[in-house]
Amino acid sequence: MLRLIEMIIPEDKEDESRDLLKDDEKVLEFWCEDITENKILFKILVDAEKSQTVIDKLKDNFSHFDTFRLLLFHVEASIPDQYGDEKEKKKKKKEKDEGKETKGVSREEIYADVKDQSNLTSVYLLLIVLSSIVAAIGVVRNEVAVIVGAMVIAPMLGPNVGLSLATTLADFDLARRAIKTSTVGILLSLLVSIGLGVILVVNPSSAQLASRTEVGLIHVALALASGSAGALAYTKGLSSALIGVMVALALVPALATSGLLIGSGYIILGLKALLLFMINFICINLSGVLTFIAHGFQPSTWWEADKAKRLSIKAVAIWISLLIILILGIVYTQYF
Repeated sequence: MLRLIEMIIPEDKEDESRDLLKDDEKVLEFWCEDITENKILFKILVDAEKSQTVIDKLKDNFSHFDTFRLLLFHVEASIPDQYGDEKEKKKKKKEKDEGKETKGVSREEIYADVKDQSNLTSVYLLLIVLSSIVAAIGVVRNEVAVIVGAMVIAPMLGPNVGLSLATTLADFDLARRAIKTSTVGILLSLLVSIGLGVILVVNPSSAQLASRTEVGLIHVALALASGSAGALAYTKGLSSALIGVMVALALVPALATSGLLIGSGYIILGLKALLLFMINFICINLSGVLTFIAHGFQPSTWWEADKAKRLSIKAVAIWISLLIILILGIVYTQYF
């Protein structure tokens, strides 16, 4: 995968920029053109896995100028494909064999995607309502295909990954945004499900309902895998839509089951399903934080990185503590 970086800087910094880019082996090619009387535009072609290093270097050298701006674009194709030859493939294979770190797509690119999907919008609320209705109907009618449909349209991935990334980067603005969006979505989904529980005939012994009131440790493993997959979808540029189905699998049906049972008067069973949802939610965020840490995600400056490291340690400790408490709750509920 290739990325095109466009950088706008003062005109008198052209020579310095050229020297910097010529000496950087991570830069595949670059061009320069005048855009105004005192600004120039550099277009820099890099491999997606190397883009973060190049972006950090450019920010360190030129971000203090008022005219500085960086734009990052996906490159769908390069003709001729001079960057996909055997030499480049051998180089990548050598790096892999030597165990050199592969960062994947850039931090800024991931941050922009996650931030957009963490926003509380009317579309998000509508999708929450629709996915809750579809999931509730699928659970009541014991139809797996309908439940899968609910998971496809559920917008649960963005705010959960947003919270994990915010914790890793110590970004309190993104954290507030993600917490707000997640909280509103969870409460709305629960209220819709409770309303449907009042209206529909709910049989708590049906397979789809009963399976989500019998909480076990296997659900912890499933949720941890889902959260890690969600973070990897962003770090490696994978399809977040497909991974989002797995995250929704751990959240949407459990929440719908809880609401349906509570709305139908089966309070204890509903709380058990809600316990399953809480375990899944905690595990998804815990594994998301650990995945981002494992891939070396941290702020660009050392003082922010130090603060982010301390916050990440505290957050992981909190998530693990809550998980232990809920696991003890699982053991306790086995007697009911």
